[in-house]
Amino acid sequence: MRTSVRAAIATVAALAVLGPIGWFWYDSLVPGTYDMATMGYADYGGGPPAGHQHTGGISVADLRGPSGTPAVTVTLTTRRDGDRYTINGSSPGPEIRARQGDLIQVTLVNESVPDGVTLHWHGVDVPNGEDGVAGITQDAIAPGRSHVYRFVARDAGTYWYHSHQVSHEQVRGGLFGALVIEPPSPAGGDHVVQVHTYQGRRTINGKPGVSEFPATSGEAASSGRTVRARVINTDAGPIRVWVSGTAYRVVAVDGRDLHQPGPIGGAAVLLTAGGRVDLEFTAPGRVDVGGGAAIGSGAASAEPRELVDLLTYGTPAPLGFDPGRATRVFDYRIGRRIGFLDGMPGMWWTVNGRLFPDVPMFMVRTGDIVRMTIRNVSGEVHPMHLHGHHAVVLSRNGVAATGSPWWIDSLDVADGDRYEIAFVADNPGIWADHCHNLEHVPEGLTAHLAYADVSTPYRVGGDAGNVPE
Repeated sequence: MRTSVRAAIATVAALAVLGPIGWFWYDSLVPGTYDMATMGYADYGGGPPAGHQHTGGISVADLRGPSGTPAVTVTLTTRRDGDRYTINGSSPGPEIRARQGDLIQVTLVNESVPDGVTLHWHGVDVPNGEDGVAGITQDAIAPGRSHVYRFVARDAGTYWYHSHQVSHEQVRGGLFGALVIEPPSPAGGDHVVQVHTYQGRRTINGKPGVSEFPATSGEAASSGRTVRARVINTDAGPIRVWVSGTAYRVVAVDGRDLHQPGPIGGAAVLLTAGGRVDLEFTAPGRVDVGGGAAIGSGAASAEPRELVDLLTYGTPAPLGFDPGRATRVFDYRIGRRIGFLDGMPGMWWTVNGRLFPDVPMFMVRTGDIVRMTIRNVSGEVHPMHLHGHHAVVLSRNGVAATGSPWWIDSLDVADGDRYEIAFVADNPGIWADHCHNLEHVPEGLTAHLAYADVSTPYRVGGDAGNVPE
């Protein structure tokens, strides 16, 4: 009798311990195919409800670029050879250039990428149906198939494109390229500086070590000429960028010009993963990006200890909207805790204390003024990237911005930092808002911004094998 009582007590105790664990395990499971727009919970940011209509409303598939004859036509063919990915036989892929106002048409051909492929136009506020996120704005393009993207080059600036299907593998492996939108009357003398680490070696435009600016713009890089270096960080973490041999100015961040930027000497710029900075200087000079990689002429200088503070750099200018009249206010708190993610135990990233897929869907309506506070208490730095919009930085750790309007689509949020940003919801769709250390995304660090009455016919997983992050 005593033995049976002990057994019963042990069974009850085991159930008391294992029962909750089993429930958490079961609750973490993600369906094999699902609608991303219905995952998690709706966060209305203190505004009126702004839900999805699953019948009627607007479909992502209808939010496409315009018809007409394109001014720029490009075909990009993707291939996989082992762990290496190429576009038109090289990595980085071809540099795409257009003028502001041009209609761009890009045909993506998947020759041999077995997991499928898409192209996301990083930093370009395209119509949602052209955003290239598998399972949300399109299906991944299977081997032997193709897909056409069309969008107007609305805003001059430095951007890039990369796969958004199994992106933590494909981008690291080389599936990316530069996109430059020039103003109607470009000054010339500008050069793309794409930074990427291949197998542990940092490169510029695919070349390790020190190289010269190509002679593609006359004598743009010769002595006394003005050089505009469009630096793109395609890696997973932040890098320091500076100009050796001469003073320079930061003239643009994430495709947006700064207002009255002053000369810089003895300081570097911290460039977040996915971010871009345009540096302007008088040749000779060279752009250093660390890791022994540089481009330009002249001797190297030691890496500066100081950093340019973009919160105070330049001078103020009108924003075009009033953040003080925000209609929705959101909190995006990044943490980390033990738990289950799709049935796997581990230490996972959290958004507002919750594990994916139980994370917020930030709900807005067209015309809303949005304020968002991004807090990082996770123990690591996170480069946060919002699709489809540019936001202005209002403050960092409670200190208000006093310099040029600092517009971003990619923001480096260090551990312990708190940023407040604001933007106008003027681009309907369902938009990813995630960490651009792409390894962190399948570990749960992603959320979405969704507009009322917008739905998607695409599904994560399923027959198309969509793996958006």
